[in-house]
Amino acid sequence: MGKVAIVTGAGTGIGKHTTLALLKVGYSVALAGRRLELLEEVAEQSGAGDRALAVRTDVSDPDSVAALFARTKEAFSRLDLLFNNAGTGAPGVPLEDLALDQWQRVVDINLTGSFLCTQHAIRLMKDQDPKGGRIINNGSISAHVPRPNSAPYTSTKHALTGLTRSTFLDGRAHNVVCGQIDIGNALTHMTSRMGQGMKQPDGSVKSEPTMDVENVAQAVVYMDSLPLDANVPFITVMASSMPYIGRG
Repeated sequence: MGKVAIVTGAGTGIGKHTTLALLKVGYSVALAGRRLELLEEVAEQSGAGDRALAVRTDVSDPDSVAALFARTKEAFSRLDLLFNNAGTGAPGVPLEDLALDQWQRVVDINLTGSFLCTQHAIRLMKDQDPKGGRIINNGSISAHVPRPNSAPYTSTKHALTGLTRSTFLDGRAHNVVCGQIDIGNALTHMTSRMGQGMKQPDGSVKSEPTMDVENVAQAVVYMDSLPLDANVPFITVMASSMPYIGRG
């Protein structure tokens, strides 16, 4: 039997493409997301049969996360890789106009959801034989620098870097390693508007270049291709000419 993975946010975008890439190279994958019909479409598209398990999951709900990991263990007996990919943003309004519930929703999904999944992954990985596994967090370029009016998303992605570092350190005793992939302008349905124009720090609106999302999927496959005595703690995959390195 090949490796076993859980991918959150697996129904669309980066999660979908990463799931398909993992299934293509022989993984069994539990696809987690809020819309079961999208997960089932990805599973069917993969042609992987019983190696693809669609599980409706709300990562902000502890009971839902517990059920995801229980079903994964029941179906595949172990877990080798968790890709904490599920995430959301808030309306792009000035920080002072953001409602508390809008802030809290982003924190609950992006940060608390990753924390809950990480807890369950470590518990499963440290008790299996052979023990250990890998956790990869989707950090985003926002783990380094913000876009205008993005305080909730940027704050959670900065915090996710702290979770990555803590998981990498605390997992050592159990042969659990953790890395983070910081992604910039991968072309998905969510980022298609970048071609029409994105607000810049100087207030202007400019079109931004994008890259094929498959680059992200292959980077995740590479990160987990390493043995557990080696790890990529941080990797950035971005459109080469996006406004990130340097001043514009």
